[in-house]
Amino acid sequence: MAEDKAASLREAALHFHEFPKPGKLEIVATKPLANTRDLSLAYSPGVAIPCEEIAADPQAAYKYTSKGNLVAVISNGTAVLGLGNIGALASKPVMEGKAVLFKKFAGIDSIDIEVNEQDPQRFIEIVAPLEPSFGGINLEDIKAPECFEIEEALRERMNIPVFHDDQHGTAIIVAAAVLNAMQLVSKDIAKAKIVTSGAGAAAIACMNMLIAVGAKRENIWIADSKGLVTKKRDNSVDRWRGAFAQASDKTELSEVMAGADIYVGLSKAGALKPEMLKDMAENPLILALSNPIPEIMPELAREARPDAMICTGRSDYPNQVNNVLCFPFLFRGALDCGATVINEEMKAAAAHAIARLAHEPGLEASAHGVPAIFGPDYLIPNPFDQRLILRIAPAVAKAAMESGVAKRPITDFAAYRDTLNRFVFRSGLVMKPMIERAQGQNKRIIFADGEDERVLRATQVMLEDNIGRSILIGRPSVIEQRIERFGLTLQAGRDFDVVNPEDDPRYRDYVADFHELVGRKGVTPDTARTIVRTNTTVIGALAVRRGEADALICGLQGRFIKHARDIQSVIGLAADSRQLSALSMLVMNRGVFFLADTYVNIDPTAEEIVAITLQAHNHLKRFNIEAKAALLSYSNFGSRDGTTSEKMRVVYETLKHVAPDLVVDGEMQGDLAINESLRERYVPNSVLKGEANLLIFPNLEAANLSVTLLKELNNALPVGPILMGTRQPAHILAPSVTSRGIINMATIAANEAIGG
Repeated sequence: MAEDKAASLREAALHFHEFPKPGKLEIVATKPLANTRDLSLAYSPGVAIPCEEIAADPQAAYKYTSKGNLVAVISNGTAVLGLGNIGALASKPVMEGKAVLFKKFAGIDSIDIEVNEQDPQRFIEIVAPLEPSFGGINLEDIKAPECFEIEEALRERMNIPVFHDDQHGTAIIVAAAVLNAMQLVSKDIAKAKIVTSGAGAAAIACMNMLIAVGAKRENIWIADSKGLVTKKRDNSVDRWRGAFAQASDKTELSEVMAGADIYVGLSKAGALKPEMLKDMAENPLILALSNPIPEIMPELAREARPDAMICTGRSDYPNQVNNVLCFPFLFRGALDCGATVINEEMKAAAAHAIARLAHEPGLEASAHGVPAIFGPDYLIPNPFDQRLILRIAPAVAKAAMESGVAKRPITDFAAYRDTLNRFVFRSGLVMKPMIERAQGQNKRIIFADGEDERVLRATQVMLEDNIGRSILIGRPSVIEQRIERFGLTLQAGRDFDVVNPEDDPRYRDYVADFHELVGRKGVTPDTARTIVRTNTTVIGALAVRRGEADALICGLQGRFIKHARDIQSVIGLAADSRQLSALSMLVMNRGVFFLADTYVNIDPTAEEIVAITLQAHNHLKRFNIEAKAALLSYSNFGSRDGTTSEKMRVVYETLKHVAPDLVVDGEMQGDLAINESLRERYVPNSVLKGEANLLIFPNLEAANLSVTLLKELNNALPVGPILMGTRQPAHILAPSVTSRGIINMATIAANEAIGG
């Protein structure tokens, strides 16, 4: 099983990196080149003008070029996590990955640069002259002690932020965990005894960071592969480790564990033995951060010390110390204020911001079966918490300004936070709260198209990500053959369940239930038997109605409206609903937009549109998004009369009465919904501010045309359609949906099944 899983991962990883084009990065132009004038502005002769401006004032580069939002990820591949010294070229996939994280989490453009040079002085001479090109330098996977020398020299020579993430990213998160753990158990960090196994870049940086937030150097003990770092070993330690050398005759880590409040492991698997925990202080903090196998597994640590607080670097345990908690947002704040360096004050500000965020209830429940509430299993936030950028970037920028290293100070932090908030919902992370909430809840999602490759691949991901348990409707032999063909590691019964439409023991019961529902609608018993044998949407809907599944996903074959009728016939409408409707979500570079009703009602009444709007509003809450609704028409606030404009005016008046807290305005044309300045020419005092994110259409023709055009013109990521108004969760997929789209819809269905 382990070998099969490893082989499957290998195949999937190689396929991921090769297709649809090799690598994870591409360059995209930000300006149009559609005609001769565009060309003359982008290049000769127009380009000479910003060149002259920059020659006269170097700071103008941040105004006229991408320098201010461009970070270089630079490595020589001498210390790649888990792989060691594999060289510059082999490290390129890792560096591309780091660049992708910068873009995904913080909107920072990044390019990877692999330098085939292991001599630190020559490496420095290669990197330092790159300063004109970039707004910041992220050093990555460079071995110690050379990394210390390289970073120090580059910080001294370059007038832009230089940051070795392996050192300081880990250190900032460790500091946040330590601050919160000490507060939780009422210990003074200045008096805490700290022991550390590992004396590489990350370990030294962690100790320096802990000192920056209040720990005392005299209370810190460090051990490397040769034992404790003491003054007696002056000839065998470099100056960075030597700064922590203790005057002691002791030689092993185990000799100084007695009374220790904090253990930090940045060494190797198994370095911390259970017996070494026995004499630690009450309520110790154990940070076992070696990956993929920590210095001690949490289960062993908990068995030895039930009172311990435990952090690891793994995603399958609480309190994950993951650098992505920090580095994108640290650079975001540094770049936005024009910082010339990332100094100790900025790093400390990031650590405190992370620590404070853990005191706020998580947006969603923890994926590990514990509440996302500050405590021993929630010392640091989830790496995908959408609020990280909103807390860390402003804190870092303020620290840069207060410490005098910001060349372009931020003058309006309220506006700055609003910019960051809008980025969060442009980043594609909009699904993360839903995924986190679904994980571990074991909701049963039944798929009507259980033999389809996309469903099988989605089932594999749902299993691995613990999103829910799949029930596949299909022939077992076909499912098994396709699992083998696609190289998946799924096994029926163990990893998913099967409903065989050709031979299921519940068939008679399903027929009886179905005929009872539709027998007075012209469906004979013989017809009911045929439908239940051949219509997988009806089978799935019956399973949901009978409580054998929590949600239905269907629609890969056949017409949308036919599936909708089957769902309504079997599952029925919600108590507060008179009709089904569909909500489509588009994730675009500009932001996340919801459109309704895009698939069901051809010409809904004003009353029906009111219900659709309120249902859509409730769905947006599941995404932690505040709805800002625009009622669309060809008319702007009464500028033209007609059937649809008058209908949307009635909708507006009704919504003001039945949902006074809903942010909504209309009727209006599409450009006014998105452009606040245009809208203000008509209604200066509108409650709708900024861009509307919920677009409500007067009829199906307008809605469906809009969603399909927007998707293609903007290369948008579609999520949905989300079927609204059902008694129990059921969704109809578009036939063109990808396996990722199926996972998204299954996640949404699982959230509906959870409730709230």
